[in-house]
Amino acid sequence: MNRKEMEEQVIQAYQRDEGMMILVFAQWCVNHGLDAQEIYRRAYPDQASNPLLAQMMENTVPKEEAEEIPDTTLLGVLSLFGNDDLAFVVSEEMERLKKHRG
Repeated sequence: MNRKEMEEQVIQAYQRDEGMMILVFAQWCVNHGLDAQEIYRRAYPDQASNPLLAQMMENTVPKEEAEEIPDTTLLGVLSLFGNDDLAFVVSEEMERLKKHRG
């Protein structure tokens, strides 16, 4: 395998993993009745809409069919990809949800 092929494989793996991170975020939002696009816009107001997020939203399932995604799992995944701004906004939503529950 030459260097270019190896670079392409690394890029593809990163993109696949990034897609999974966004899917976890999107499903967590669905599970909590939140608008993933709106939360993403709050985190990254200067960015245009994220086409990968729109694509991953199509892969989510209704919350009745979904597995629970622990808050710590979502924050860990976001942190792993350096999405600190999104993790901050998600943390705010987590706090808001806790206040409404208890």
